[in-house]
Amino acid sequence: MRRLAGLVCGLFMVVTAQAGVVVEEVRTWNGPDHTRVVFDLSGPAEHHMFTLDNPQRVVVDLGADVPADAVDAIRDEGPIARIRTGERGDRTRVVLDLARAVDPEAFTIRPNQTYGHRLVVDLNKPGGGAAAPANDSQSTDERGPVMTAPDDGEFVVAIDAGHGGEDPGAIGASGTHEKDIVLAVAKKLARRVNDINGLRAVLIRDGDYYIGLRERTRKARAAEADLFVSLHADAFTDRRVKGSSVFVLSRNGASSEMARMVARRENQADRIGGVSLQDKDEELASVLVDLSRAHTVEESVGLAQVLLRELDALGDVHGGRVEKAGFAVLKSLDMPSVLVELAFISNPDEERRLRSRDYQRQLADGLVHGIREYVAATRPDLALEADQYTVRNGDTLSQIAHRHAVSVSELRRANDLGGDVIMAGRTLRIP
Repeated sequence: MRRLAGLVCGLFMVVTAQAGVVVEEVRTWNGPDHTRVVFDLSGPAEHHMFTLDNPQRVVVDLGADVPADAVDAIRDEGPIARIRTGERGDRTRVVLDLARAVDPEAFTIRPNQTYGHRLVVDLNKPGGGAAAPANDSQSTDERGPVMTAPDDGEFVVAIDAGHGGEDPGAIGASGTHEKDIVLAVAKKLARRVNDINGLRAVLIRDGDYYIGLRERTRKARAAEADLFVSLHADAFTDRRVKGSSVFVLSRNGASSEMARMVARRENQADRIGGVSLQDKDEELASVLVDLSRAHTVEESVGLAQVLLRELDALGDVHGGRVEKAGFAVLKSLDMPSVLVELAFISNPDEERRLRSRDYQRQLADGLVHGIREYVAATRPDLALEADQYTVRNGDTLSQIAHRHAVSVSELRRANDLGGDVIMAGRTLRIP
């Protein structure tokens, strides 16, 4: 009897705690793999989700009040035909009428610096993975390149624009969102990479939608990428802090990743240089993972050093050396991976520069020059097409020649230069 009274009391407390919870806003994002619906809540609330067929529906019973006008305008968003609500006892029933079948999942998120309590409903494409759009092999400022298998001899660069969708990343003093800046730079970088014969870019994210960290690496692997570059914009409480940074995976991060991978050997996607770990004993699997990690971290450091030098030519570099940290997005076992913090968006001066299309182009130019130099040094078998370089203030011909691994005389001949005097803004052909 005492247990029954306690159970009734507990249920009453749950209902009472949720009685005043209200959905303050409903937001949606469409991505190639899923559509996300986010319910911003005034407090924590319980939920229960299930699906119905004929017609296709996703139903969420939510322990919160959902104003009708919060969902009335949501129509024809990805697979969602419309969203409607109704009372269901002490809860609100939210019904997502669908135009096609989905694989849904729902979860709650605790408050962070930007948002309060949230309920997230992801409407995933059945079977996972998005169908590649037709006739989209080149990147533009509106769209990214398709993730198709590379042609023989192509070097594939996966470009990951951090954050996206409901995750804005860092926010500058003027309200600039990190997710928007890094996507703009990523698209410009992809276009520059695709301009070089022998290189091909794939954008992990080509629009304003969220992708999980593990899914970003999965997409890079699916594209058979040879290189992974993740773009971000840093932030700090002291707005005076400024400069670019380049990170690689730390050895501590590698150790924890090795343990994770060995524990999940049954996953067919966990492969080392094309060798599956599924039929290996734990000791051999550990050795294979550790050897591969040591190699990719070493290769990542080489790329990071080249990129840091390019960024240093554009402005301030924070710290002056390659940093190491355990970023989950860098924990790829089979490709060199770096994370680039383009600048401090929390610094008002750098925020203004990051908003400038011209500076975004300069960042993309610097990064592509570094990538090209790295590929030329590590893959001499690739016949990379002649590159171009826009002269910056303070550049000398010898510096440009050294940066692109050519001689000064070759640079003069390729550009019909009679001497070493060059003007800022001129575009040079790199032989």
